[in-house]
Amino acid sequence: MDDPRPILLLLYLVAGHALVDFALQSEAMALGKCPHAQHPAARAVPWYYWLAAHALLHGTAVGLVCQWMGLTPAGTLALALAETLAHALIDLGKCRGWYGIHRDQALHLLCKLLWWCLALGAFPSSGGL
Repeated sequence: MDDPRPILLLLYLVAGHALVDFALQSEAMALGKCPHAQHPAARAVPWYYWLAAHALLHGTAVGLVCQWMGLTPAGTLALALAETLAHALIDLGKCRGWYGIHRDQALHLLCKLLWWCLALGAFPSSGGL
């Protein structure tokens, strides 16, 4: 493999997801981001604030990885915004009981694969994102 950046990009996108969805997500956020949550934090802060903050952190992680890996600012912004929206919608579906954690995580990882595929044209300077 002459250019390891494409594989590194995928690794960092998945690792960023693991970091934000597990290591950095507090109990208050994990429970408070769902409508009708009974967690004390959810009574103090509306659920949609928790969900928006959580999704924005995921979008930021994707954006930081993309920027760090040398994607264009426009491509970085597009993928960060796409991740923010997709993550919020996926988590909302899980909160509403449409599916469990396994499907939730599979959908999140499919998004990372999609972002990676969209960004692949950027390596090595082929005019992609």
